[in-house]
Amino acid sequence: MSALDPLRWASLWRQLGGTAPPGSFAELERHYGGSDRHYHGAPHILACLAHFDRLRELADQPAQVELALWLHDVIYDTRRHDNEAASAALACGWLAERGLARHGEVLHALIMATCHQAGDLAGDAALVADIDLSILASAPPVYAQYQAAVRREYAWVPDALFNAGRAKVLRQLLDQAPLYQTPTLRRDWEAPARANLEGELQTLAPA
Repeated sequence: MSALDPLRWASLWRQLGGTAPPGSFAELERHYGGSDRHYHGAPHILACLAHFDRLRELADQPAQVELALWLHDVIYDTRRHDNEAASAALACGWLAERGLARHGEVLHALIMATCHQAGDLAGDAALVADIDLSILASAPPVYAQYQAAVRREYAWVPDALFNAGRAKVLRQLLDQAPLYQTPTLRRDWEAPARANLEGELQTLAPA
């Protein structure tokens, strides 16, 4: 998959009404290109943007949705529990720096939607959250690669603890009814995603 596109990044900020913060694209590349980013790296962001390009007409505020997708995982450390909040803070700081603070409240909410703890999202928040979870509905071989990549990101966690934590996350996702809030995506992604989640959960069950 190709690298993040600096021209697209610059164009997005013009759509928002300003210009990108100096050095921001290099910072994105540094974060998303980290050696610890086995899944939550540039390929994930590119995949989200590819889905967005296909689904742009579903967005009420496309530029805000796109910025949220670019930045929702910019801060990602498996040893901390506030990655989404830290990513949202960075996004809002950049917006304020460029005189675009009017977008800050919405951007914060869109990025926090990727915590996937609220099952009643709507509009652009639902679209961002659903696109973030698009990998769950992928073909089984692709899902297996995702599953392995997530495990590598938590390589420091012993198997028993990882399996228990991962099983808890999978159950939380399966308990959301529906998993996808956007009707179009629910139609296409709900069934394969649930099959993948249930299949992985079975592999984590104690013998």
